[in-house]
Amino acid sequence: MSAPLLEVRNLEVRARNAAGQEVPIVRDASFTLAKGEVLALIGESGSGKTTIALALLGYAKPGCRIAGGSIRLGETDVLGLSKSALRDFRGRRVSYVAQSAAASFNPSLTIMAQVTEMAMLHGIGSAAEAEKRAIALFRALALPDPTRIGARYPHQVSGGQLQRLMAAMALIAEPELVVLDEPTTALDVTTQIEVLRAFKQVVKGSGVSAVYVSHDLAVVAQMADRILVLRNGEMQEIGPTGEILAAPKHPYTQSLLAAAAPTPRGAAAAPEAPPLLEVRGLTAGYGRIDAQGNPTLPVLRDIDFTIRRGSSLGVIGESGSGKSTLARVIAGLLPAARGEVMLDGAALPPALARRTPAQLRRIQLVFQSADTALNPRASVASILGRPIEFFHGVKGAARDARVKRLLDLVQLPASVADRQPGALSGGQKQRVNLARALAAEPDLILCDEVTSALDTVVGAAILDLMDGLRRELGLSTMFISHDLHTVRSVCDEVMVLYAGERVEAGSRRAIQEAPWHPYTNLLISSVPELRQGWLERRGSVRGPEAAAGARPACAFFARCGLAMPGLCDVTPPPRRTLAKAAEILCHRDEAALMQASIPAGP
Repeated sequence: MSAPLLEVRNLEVRARNAAGQEVPIVRDASFTLAKGEVLALIGESGSGKTTIALALLGYAKPGCRIAGGSIRLGETDVLGLSKSALRDFRGRRVSYVAQSAAASFNPSLTIMAQVTEMAMLHGIGSAAEAEKRAIALFRALALPDPTRIGARYPHQVSGGQLQRLMAAMALIAEPELVVLDEPTTALDVTTQIEVLRAFKQVVKGSGVSAVYVSHDLAVVAQMADRILVLRNGEMQEIGPTGEILAAPKHPYTQSLLAAAAPTPRGAAAAPEAPPLLEVRGLTAGYGRIDAQGNPTLPVLRDIDFTIRRGSSLGVIGESGSGKSTLARVIAGLLPAARGEVMLDGAALPPALARRTPAQLRRIQLVFQSADTALNPRASVASILGRPIEFFHGVKGAARDARVKRLLDLVQLPASVADRQPGALSGGQKQRVNLARALAAEPDLILCDEVTSALDTVVGAAILDLMDGLRRELGLSTMFISHDLHTVRSVCDEVMVLYAGERVEAGSRRAIQEAPWHPYTNLLISSVPELRQGWLERRGSVRGPEAAAGARPACAFFARCGLAMPGLCDVTPPPRRTLAKAAEILCHRDEAALMQASIPAGP
């Protein structure tokens, strides 16, 4: 048996806590990796996944240090390398693909200049040879227009394309080991499939070994040969992917598998519950608005829906479908071009500046990233105290009592009040983010991808918390997500957006039953399943995008397997009601849709 490419023995990493004491955050981690093998590191936030992954590059985050153990890549003792040797080692023999590609690219340089930089830095061929290698990688990663995409700047490509370009940057110097750290977490389901497929084809095709960091077991099932389960910096179990998924031995692994299958939460609002929010004929976008009420860059087109008191509406769709723009319009951050937003039957002024304090209080927005939404220099008490003072005029001891009550509502200890966001975990920060919205005592909370950056277990806990608060406080919620399983588990009603149009809407039960709009069907069939080989059996989901020029009458025409040329591209689709009571925007009748729909998942 040949020697492993990578061998990690008794790895220990230490960090300083708030009291200045050095404590272990990774303990006694040992594993090997064969040439061409993919090993997945899974676990909750704080389990040590990224810490171990970074240690493979001989790196520890500020405040941390690699305190013991050994890491060998081939014959190289990684932890024994000098600083100059490490600079040559990183990128040349080991490369890293981060979670956020957008934060990893320089906006002022072309894509080609950044992708080829590593090859040039390590003296691997000429500039022309590096560009030739880059174009070959662009083609292998299924990027559009591979010979010319390198001339673009990062802001001129989509998030999924940027993630694949980052993989090209990592592979350009032909490393022996590539570390992929949550590279698809923030992507919508259809984009995620294409990125995963591209990653897998390139990794397997080049024979490079990979360590794949993730909290998503369904993704891991498609990518990894073996799985290492971590918790609190310690190994729980390690084994072949099939064995871990079929018969996990450790109770913690069993809990991760249970959390990967969301269970329905809550109950539908009573039919007689009055509408809290009504949206009628909403059109919105960016740029100047012409005489007909059309913005230069339209995003939402003629949207109608209702949210009843105490109920939850889920809004799903790919990146760019208009989900976040819809939340911004309802919150008053972006004035609508046309249409009305009604709260308890009264029209809300389109612009935030024209809304009364009472109107501002009743609708609150919880942003996706608590890291950017919370002031890093303010204490939690200050963050929660500001809306209490602004909306309710409460100060001093009474304000402090309300802060304590809010922390209790979101299941955080009172001691958190004195901490700053940087001292909290991702899940704790998101709870503070939610508590700040609750401080206003709103009627409606708009939740914009609030669990997308959280691991499975922490995300499930946030969903349980929100559902409990909704029932306890009688809140209405609009839950925006690209995760169909999440929306179907937490919401009473579901609305599907595509290219700014409402293509399907119905109850949770209706969205679980066939038939569906062709786009909804695509989303449902694009959610990775918790079994090996699913990715290979799943065909391409992106399809051709609409050609440049006039928008077809049906925005989904270019990607639709049921499209009828001469009708769908020239005649706007009618809105029809299916037998299951869902409304869809489609020319096809129910029989044709039923024949095309896949079976509903569990």
